[in-house]
Amino acid sequence: MLELQGITKAYGSRKALDNISFSVGDNEILGFLGPNGAGKTTTMNIITGFTSSTSGAVRLNGHEILGEPIECKKQIGYLPEMPPLYHDMTVVKYLSFIFDLKKITLPKQNHISEIICMTGISSVQNRIIKNLSKGYQQRVGLAQAILGYPQLLILDEPTVGLDPAQIIEVREIIRNLSKRCSIIFSSHILQEIESVCSRIIIINNGAIIADDTPQRLSAMGLSLEDAFIRLTAGNNSDILKIINNGKNDTEEAAL
Repeated sequence: MLELQGITKAYGSRKALDNISFSVGDNEILGFLGPNGAGKTTTMNIITGFTSSTSGAVRLNGHEILGEPIECKKQIGYLPEMPPLYHDMTVVKYLSFIFDLKKITLPKQNHISEIICMTGISSVQNRIIKNLSKGYQQRVGLAQAILGYPQLLILDEPTVGLDPAQIIEVREIIRNLSKRCSIIFSSHILQEIESVCSRIIIINNGAIIADDTPQRLSAMGLSLEDAFIRLTAGNNSDILKIINNGKNDTEEAAL
């Protein structure tokens, strides 16, 4: 489905990403965990083609993002941390505009109605976006990302501004969407990563330091909460030591 090979992004002598590689399989929910400045948003911007990498390649279903940007981008739905909304439009007119912009071939009215219902914004569909609460604006952003049912959905902090009940609803939406597409889910809320994602990548200082299931990371003695605290304090070496020791223990047990 998605493959990143040796992605590096340099700004002068500083590397925002340093030779990272990973893949995402069909219908997989991949959690992307790391502190601010770790390289999560840069990675997502490169996957979507919004930013080019200094070196390396991104392929989506065999298509290279820089060589075939149109073919790749029509397979991607993206919700950035700040939703790309036109605040003077009503919700339904905005979604209609995005539908046309994406050149979606599904039946327009039925599809938009389905997405509105799915994201729980039926009650505000005829309201001006700028008059909506932050939580509802976030839902509208999620709706535009889902339009057309892309094969890859990238969500950067999708529950920011939502109340606890809405967060639970969005988690369920994400689980259901994984039946249709692959999902990359970036969040600082550790409970979301653990409850929704089937696999987790931990990134810091532009490098991947762990890539495994939540269960295996826990078995290695690395809780996500502990990992996040250590990363925020800059203790990559502590986490790598735990991971390596955990892998060695697993290999010995297998023997």
